[in-house]
Order: sequence, then structure tokens, then C-alpha cells
Amino acid sequence: MDSSVFVIVALGAAAAGFVQGLSGFGFGLTAMSLWAWTLEPRLAAVLVVAGSLTGQVLAAFSVRRGFDKLRLLPFVLGGLAGIPIGVALLPRLDMDAFKLVLGTLLVLWCPAMLMAPQLPRIARGGRLADAVVGMAGGVMGGIGGFTGVLPTLWCTLRGWDKDAQRAVVQNFNLAMLLVTMLAYLATGMVTAPMQPYLAVALPAMLVPVLLGARLYHGISEARFRQIVLGMLTLSGVAMLASALPRLGG
Repeated sequence: MDSSVFVIVALGAAAAGFVQGLSGFGFGLTAMSLWAWTLEPRLAAVLVVAGSLTGQVLAAFSVRRGFDKLRLLPFVLGGLAGIPIGVALLPRLDMDAFKLVLGTLLVLWCPAMLMAPQLPRIARGGRLADAVVGMAGGVMGGIGGFTGVLPTLWCTLRGWDKDAQRAVVQNFNLAMLLVTMLAYLATGMVTAPMQPYLAVALPAMLVPVLLGARLYHGISEARFRQIVLGMLTLSGVAMLASALPRLGG
């Protein structure tokens, strides 16, 4: 095994853990910006799901404001329906094409939201629309642990405050990632050769997650929105940078 690969795994996990602790999501997007260049897609997907799940468990104990069971429930029910679809798609999916589509969405949409003096607010659709977004998040979670992307964008457009938004995204992610990891284990996605990488990634992210969660308490609503949208934009750029050369070749 190349020791430099373990260094990349550790760096990706540490950076992703900090982002997740600060925002309540983003582990997969951040880690993949480093791991996509060197790790085989299935290994990267397992590391993302395991790392995201660990981070969400830690964050759930350190950031608990804004929890609303009735607001969360439609997202979770939709997500549970979406996860098996994502798990089934993963072995058949062209990950570079997937990253191209997702990265393009993030790069075009998030800066527009970031520069808008006032974001449009979506008040229609109710819990059914929330469930549909949750289902899409579940599909993306089954594909590679990207559970938080669409629910985060949706909560931002709903106009919810940072505590309400984080509570939904954080607890939705926790539920989806737990089910996804169980599905990975049941379908044999997690193999013995992956264990050394897991042993490096999980300890590397622990302190950064707690540090990010601590910093979250001191940021304003406006700053939180800027962090979330800016991070999503950078993640989109990283996805395009990793996908385009392979698709072009």
C-alpha cells in the first residue's frame, strides 16, 4: 500500500470533518474533492458514508438547537424510500458523469444565490415537497453519501433560520447515513481491504468535527448562509475539475 494514499485519506477526512462540524453537512463533498483523484469510487463511497455518519453522531451531541420532529419527518420518510434506489444505482453509475451534473448544478446555482441581495423563498409544496427533496437526498446518499446537498439548498430556499436548517439537515443526514451504511454492509460493499483506510479516516476527523461544531455557535445567520453556499460552490468546482479530464479523455 502506498503511504501517500493514507496521507490523502487523512487530510480529506480532517478537512471534511471540520466542514461537517461547522455546517452540519458537506463531509462527502469536501472529502471527494481530494479522494476522487486517488481512490477507487467504491472505496471513496464507503469512506464518505462512514466518515459522514461518525461526524453526524458527534455533531448531534454538540449542536442540538432548533430540533422539530414534525418538520424533519417528511425528509426522513422520503429519504428512506430513496436510499435503496441509490444503492442499486451505484454499481451501474458513471461517477464522472454524475459529478459533472452535480458539479454544474452547484457552480451555476449557488453563486447566484450567494450574490442575490435577497433569496427567493419557497412557501408552497408543504410536507409533500419536503418528502420529495428528502427522497432525492436519499438517492444521492445511496450513491455516495451526498445526502445533504439538495436538502440544504431546499432549506435555504425555504428561508429557515440557521438552527432550524441545521437541525433538519444534520438529523436527516444522520438517519440516511445510518441506513446507507447498513445497506452497504448487507450488500457486501464494505470489504476487508477497506479496513485500513477506515482506520485512518475515522480518527483523523474526530477533533476537526468538534472544532467546527464549536465555531458554529458564534456565527451569524448571514455568515452561515455565506459559508454554506460558498462551500457548495467550491465543492462543485472540485467535482468538475476531477470529472472533466476523465470524461474528455
